[in-house]
Amino acid sequence: MVTPPRPERLFVALDLPAAARAALAAFRARADPALWRPVADEALHVTLVFLGDRPAGEAERVSAVVRACASPVGDLALGAPLLLPPRRARVLCAEVRDGSGALAGLQGRLTGELEKAGLHERERRAFRPHATVARLRAGVRAPRVTPPEGPEPVAFDGESVTLYRSELSPAGARYEPLERVPIIG
Repeated sequence: MVTPPRPERLFVALDLPAAARAALAAFRARADPALWRPVADEALHVTLVFLGDRPAGEAERVSAVVRACASPVGDLALGAPLLLPPRRARVLCAEVRDGSGALAGLQGRLTGELEKAGLHERERRAFRPHATVARLRAGVRAPRVTPPEGPEPVAFDGESVTLYRSELSPAGARYEPLERVPIIG
C-alpha cells in the first residue's frame, strides 16, 4: 500500500534584518517566562500570508507567486507591544509600522495572486503587520494587560520574502525556508 504524501503547512513571510531581530529579542527577554514560551531568534519574521496545510507539491506553485510578487519594502519600524488575538491572547507580538504602505501593498499582491492561482482564500480580517516574539505556555491563563514597554522602535527595510514550511512539534514550530527572494532595493 502506497502512503500518500503528507500535506505541507506553508506560509509566506518578510524576513527581518539583524537590528530588528535584536530589538525584538530584547523585548522578548522582558516577558514573564512563567507565561510566555519564547520564539527563537531565527524564527522572528512578519507573516504576510498563512496558507495552512496544502497538498504536497503545491510549494513550487506558491514559490512562483512569491518570485513574481516580491518587491522592496522600506519605511518600516517596530512599534507598540500587542497581545493577539486581543480577547484571548495566545501570542506576544510587536506591531510593525508600515510608513509607506509598501508592506500592505506586498501582502495584498501576494494574497491576490495566490487567490487567483487557487492556492489561498483571502482572510476576512484585515492585515495587521506584527512580529510574534513569544507564545502563551500551555495551561496558563491569557494576560489581559499589554506589556507597558515594547521593543526599541528600530526602523528597517525588509530583507527578503520567503516561503516557509512549518513543522509543529511539542518543542515548538520549526521553519524551513523553501524559497527566499532577496528584496533589498
